[in-house]
Amino acid sequence: MNILMILTSHDKLGDTGEKTGFWLEEFAAPYYTLKDAGAQVTLASPKGGQPPLDPKSDTDDAQTDATKRFKDDKEAQEALANTAVLSDITSDGYDAVFYPGGHGPLWDLATDADSIRLIEEFAAKDLPIGAVCHAPAIFKDTKLGDKPLVAGKKVTGFTNSEEDAVGLTDIVPFLVEDMLKANGGVYLRGDDWASFVTTDGKLVTGQNPASSEEAAEKLLALL
Repeated sequence: MNILMILTSHDKLGDTGEKTGFWLEEFAAPYYTLKDAGAQVTLASPKGGQPPLDPKSDTDDAQTDATKRFKDDKEAQEALANTAVLSDITSDGYDAVFYPGGHGPLWDLATDADSIRLIEEFAAKDLPIGAVCHAPAIFKDTKLGDKPLVAGKKVTGFTNSEEDAVGLTDIVPFLVEDMLKANGGVYLRGDDWASFVTTDGKLVTGQNPASSEEAAEKLLALL
């Protein structure tokens, strides 16, 4: 199995002067879930090279077994430091695509033409597409035919109340929950900060960081 994993290249948290990027657990947990199942994982990002890590996801209280494993894994660190440039990637040869979250995708992947092209290619081929936490932002401008890709589909993503809890409601360019609903998605949610994943056809979405591993497992179940 060949799985494409796409990370953000965006590192500025609006105009707060703070840094953002991808969320470490949302990369590490799916990465190892997929690798341990025997998948080849190709990493890509809009700018290529090392994607920016959200510093808040690297604090002691944000560590999990997967993030600790990553800290000791030179091969994985090397792979992450050398992501492919997104514009060089096509869907050919891949069995699924997965997007880790963090706030970064709200600013770049949500409107990135190459990301939109790839998602629409995977959807047209009826291949699994996974996104967790803020990564469902990628469905903002994606279409299937003449409708938003998520229209009529069960989806989840970072809740408005979770965004409120981290104090970024007025900083982010849009709220994931509101956007998914506006695009006709059937938005479902679990408790804040608890794992909650929806699958609808080949579309897998996870609500928050705790949902990362389960989202990757449900993506694998479709393969």
